[in-house]
Amino acid sequence: MNRNLGQSSLRRKRRSGDPMDAFDGLPAPVRQWVAQAALPWSPASVHNIWSKSRAKGLSAEEALQTLTHAEARTLARDRQSTVCKINSITRRK
Repeated sequence: MNRNLGQSSLRRKRRSGDPMDAFDGLPAPVRQWVAQAALPWSPASVHNIWSKSRAKGLSAEEALQTLTHAEARTLARDRQSTVCKINSITRRK
């Protein structure tokens, strides 16, 4: 059972603590971003990217763009591995 995480080749990590408490601790714009994200982000990962972006002096909007770029890179990595799997299966036939 994939527990509503979708069909992804990306490695899953076990988290400690209550993810809902961590989610509730995120700033409102970040919670909205996570709600619309294509991937099931952990609150800790999102918080790390957000905090680093803000520490660099980026505005809230620019920090959200950083999150969007991180998600795009992750999706691209997933697509590449999926394409490799599909290609290896079709070559065996």
